[in-house]
Amino acid sequence: MTNNYGIGFYAGLPLSDPDALQQVSLPTPTPGLQDLIVEVHAVSVNPIDTKLRPTVSESDTPTIQGYDATGVVTAVGGQVTNFQPGDRVLYAGTTTRPGANQHLQAVDSRIVAPAPAGPTDAELAALPLVGLTAWELLFERMGFTPAAGANAGQTLLIINGAGGVGSIMSQLAHWSGLTVIATASPSHFEWLAQHHVDVPIDYHDNLIASVQQAGYSQVNGVAILHQTEPYIVAASKLVAPLGHVGALVTPTAPLDVTLLKPKAASLDFEYMFTKTDHQVALTTQGAILSRLVALLAAGNITSDVALSLSPITVDNLRQATAAVETGHMAGKAVVSGGFPPEN
Repeated sequence: MTNNYGIGFYAGLPLSDPDALQQVSLPTPTPGLQDLIVEVHAVSVNPIDTKLRPTVSESDTPTIQGYDATGVVTAVGGQVTNFQPGDRVLYAGTTTRPGANQHLQAVDSRIVAPAPAGPTDAELAALPLVGLTAWELLFERMGFTPAAGANAGQTLLIINGAGGVGSIMSQLAHWSGLTVIATASPSHFEWLAQHHVDVPIDYHDNLIASVQQAGYSQVNGVAILHQTEPYIVAASKLVAPLGHVGALVTPTAPLDVTLLKPKAASLDFEYMFTKTDHQVALTTQGAILSRLVALLAAGNITSDVALSLSPITVDNLRQATAAVETGHMAGKAVVSGGFPPEN
């Protein structure tokens, strides 16, 4: 008998397969010394869910995904001093433990942040993964200063500015004083403006020529939030001496970084799960989330919910996943309202 349940799968199947997502009974989690047990109230679907699902081999144990959540703490581990039952929290979680697509989840308290009272569960659940990724790449990997106006006079170019990470990064960059140039399709130029992009560029056009025609011979940083290979040479030409080229997507072919050497410019990769995969600097993720929600509460950034469904059921999670799999969403797909009682 169990009183925990969730939505998972026993093999990585196409979403059209009825067994691609299904309701499953799960063990009731018990907290480790640093853990919280959270009753999950909202989750969001990210591209990593759709990328990892097809790679899962058939197993007798269900895989539970979900790398964004908000909920309420129901129990704490013996070494946890900064949370207590009843606290509302948000977090991104880790790929090394069962994810948030379950009624009760065990999560390391060090990667969790208290949730402010104002934002909805859906708004909070849309923030952690993209927010952490954008913050870590911009401020930890690329070396810009995470303070209001601190980077005034410097310029950032974002490739794929209307995506989930790009939409948060442009707002963080603006808050920190950077002039922001970003690529997108012209249909998303209004979205870019709403997210504090100063110079929109049509991604169909020649990147170097477009940036230079906008009046920028070089930029202090280039964040490649799309496939790395098509942009690395242009980014290397545009980045200033001692600048940074940041990237998210794993290359599938060798990268030509020759032009970075004479500039002493760096190529910085960001992977939000590195810290939890390797158990390093865990407390920084909780601290970053706390800063992000403070910026959200102050109106410096927005959390973009493009699709909001309720409650957390197989059908709704399947619909949200299908929307993400199109690859054309501006904003996040969120499923909130908690899990209905197990059938």
